[in-house]
Amino acid sequence: MRRDASCELEKQLFESVYEKTPDYIRNASLMNFDNQEGFTFTLKREHLYPHTDNNPEGLNLLEWFRNYAKEAKVSTAGIRGPQNILYPEDTRFPINLVGIVLATLAKALVAREKYSGKEIRKIAGSEVRYNSELYLDAIARIQAAQGIKTLVPQGRKTIPIWLASFLAYKLDLVGGEYITSSHGISVKTATKDLNSQGSQYLPEESLEFVNKIQEIFAQVERDGSYEIKIAPKYDSLIDESIMTKFNDGIDLYVEYLKSGVAEHLEGINKMESKIFIECVGGCAYRTLSRVLEKLGIQDKYVWNNTDEDPFFHSIGKYDVDPKGNKTFYDYSVDATVIAKKPNGESFFPIIESLHYEDVLKDSPLGTIVLITDPDHDRLTVCQIEAVGNEPALDEYGISYIPLCEGRILTVYSANQAFLMLMNYRVKQLKSNGKFKNHPRFMIKTTASALSWDEWARVNDIKVVNVPVGFKEIANIMKKVELQIKNNLEKEVIVDDVFGNSINLGVQPRLIFGGEESGGMIMGPENMIESLTGRKAIAMREKSATEAIIVASCLGAKLEEENKTLSEYLSEIFDENDIIAKFDVREDIAYYNESEPDIEKLKQAKVEGEKQRTKNDLFYLSLAIAIREGKATVNDVKNVLNNAFPELNFENLESVGFVGDGTYLKFSDKYVEIRPSGTDAKTKAYSGGENLENISEYARKLGNYSGERTDLHKKLISEDFYQSSKETALNYYLQFVEKDANNEEFIVPEYTY
Repeated sequence: MRRDASCELEKQLFESVYEKTPDYIRNASLMNFDNQEGFTFTLKREHLYPHTDNNPEGLNLLEWFRNYAKEAKVSTAGIRGPQNILYPEDTRFPINLVGIVLATLAKALVAREKYSGKEIRKIAGSEVRYNSELYLDAIARIQAAQGIKTLVPQGRKTIPIWLASFLAYKLDLVGGEYITSSHGISVKTATKDLNSQGSQYLPEESLEFVNKIQEIFAQVERDGSYEIKIAPKYDSLIDESIMTKFNDGIDLYVEYLKSGVAEHLEGINKMESKIFIECVGGCAYRTLSRVLEKLGIQDKYVWNNTDEDPFFHSIGKYDVDPKGNKTFYDYSVDATVIAKKPNGESFFPIIESLHYEDVLKDSPLGTIVLITDPDHDRLTVCQIEAVGNEPALDEYGISYIPLCEGRILTVYSANQAFLMLMNYRVKQLKSNGKFKNHPRFMIKTTASALSWDEWARVNDIKVVNVPVGFKEIANIMKKVELQIKNNLEKEVIVDDVFGNSINLGVQPRLIFGGEESGGMIMGPENMIESLTGRKAIAMREKSATEAIIVASCLGAKLEEENKTLSEYLSEIFDENDIIAKFDVREDIAYYNESEPDIEKLKQAKVEGEKQRTKNDLFYLSLAIAIREGKATVNDVKNVLNNAFPELNFENLESVGFVGDGTYLKFSDKYVEIRPSGTDAKTKAYSGGENLENISEYARKLGNYSGERTDLHKKLISEDFYQSSKETALNYYLQFVEKDANNEEFIVPEYTY
């Protein structure tokens, strides 16, 4: 683990973490993974309880577990949280070495019970976050001690999340473990659990190993201790040879790309300009550069930040918080985040910290800039344009920032960028005569753009809306695949989260699966086959590499036609008569995630969660009341008009629960209020035909305190209000489980 700071900001972070870490944690030595031999860690009863003078070995694991189990029930993308980046054994933090050891052991025990007598193989990988090498080592060695073969990359180096997911499916593995926190702040991390489909665990899968941890703790209480074996660092069950044989999976993935989005790359090869790729954190470069080389287009790109760095090259890091206080502050590395300076001015904190006014000064007009995140699954699309285009950009809600004299950088939301990519893909399929070979559909999250739905209707593409999270998209894929497998000639019908039954036709193909947060996938013409013959319509994880290939093909086409991305987007709006051109997202964080004092952080998070929950329940209880026939839309209009007299709810058409949030559908827009499943945050999304209007609704509804008004209390009883979250969860599970593909994974006889 690196302890030497790369810059003054990282030094400030390290000093703050060191200062806030008690001596008993600094001096602790529970597990020595520097020991390359096998060893045993004894989990003691004392470890379950808080550290005190009378219990100097206390780790307070019971409290850690309560919070860990709570998050497992609702997590949308792995069980995430901050860690002590200098002292990873610090169990005061949600993610820590002891917790990862326990969770890995529990998952291994569940797998052994499920697949008794079979050879169990899993993949393990990571990106560049602090302590990732340590956690990868711990996961592999614990699994090896339980008789599980763990495939790790050559040299145990980094790979993207989508590649781990792809290989879990393609190689018919029992599953995988991946260490990341996507585009979250630097001190955050997580273990993303992948099942045999390569998809993230659904809550019921997480609860299986959570219950196993509970059993281990019960045994510790009863017997006083529990022995956990750690295999040698180079145990024969920790296997680099298979990944080496498959070139870290690159060869298999390129084969997959060539069957879909990379089938025709002639345009890219003819490009005169180069595409600029921003590798935030550096993880993308090692894999993406090899993919592009295999495709023969590597010379069409220039790169930035290719060195792997857990501080992410200081991207998104500031020495002042949004209120102007002098302190270390991390905005994350989500390039589309818009924040406000103390003077009220809006800005892109991540892009501002990339210093593109200097970095891009020699890049010509028209250069496409593609920004990918640390685990290389999300993509942000930008382009250098000339000053003077601002009125047209404003007309279509396209954001931009100044560069050097005479130039601006357009910054496209994922809603805008992905509309361009899916439109290009459809035109590509139509031009080569393939579009008509199958009925087409897309899977999108409810929080994504209304323009996608409008565009799809014009292009005869069915839309399946799901809750936020790529595992929700994967769950629909599996339902579709089961119906195709059971009857090749029968029409496939699935329900969306709004309760609509959607006929996708016979042998449909996925044109696009994605979400507004920057993740997408596109399905190939022929179903993907694993080595043992399992078939999938698309992969289970979003991939920035796939998005980059499509964006590059589009860029080549636009260069040939001498058009900018903004001109192309405006053409799509006009050609498809799209009304809801605008979309916004309001991110409300109820505390400073960068707070280095864990006790202050925990307390701030608890208080923030209360605020988040109040905001959520105000809307959710109204949606559930309508669903259960205890209120009408008119009743809810009255409550909302009373609570927000400055807004108008007369054209509100419906209010519904959509799996993880409340969706308000108006005649001219939508607003979705969604509480974070993993943090003290609220997200308010809106899309419609008037940018100022949707921004106001998202801001005011998202930032509402959640305080119940007299009309709200009159309509919704206290008991109903308090039970609405549990009722909503039951509705969500009904949606997930209806027509679910619960086919049991059969462990194959491995021949590789």
